[in-house]
Amino acid sequence: MRIVWTIWRDRRGATAVEYGLILALVMLIVIGAIGALAGNTTTMWDYVTTEVLKR
Repeated sequence: MRIVWTIWRDRRGATAVEYGLILALVMLIVIGAIGALAGNTTTMWDYVTTEVLKR
C-alpha cells in the first residue's frame, strides 16, 4: 500500500506530461503556419510562372 501512496504523491511525471502537451500545441501551431505559408508561396510562384511564360 505504501508503494501505491508514494506513486500517487509523485508529481514529476505530471510535469513531463504538461511539457509534452505544450510541445504538441506549439507543433500544431507551427505546422498550421507552415501550411498557410506554403499555400501563399505556391500561389505566388504560379503567378510568377504565368507572367514569365506570357513574354
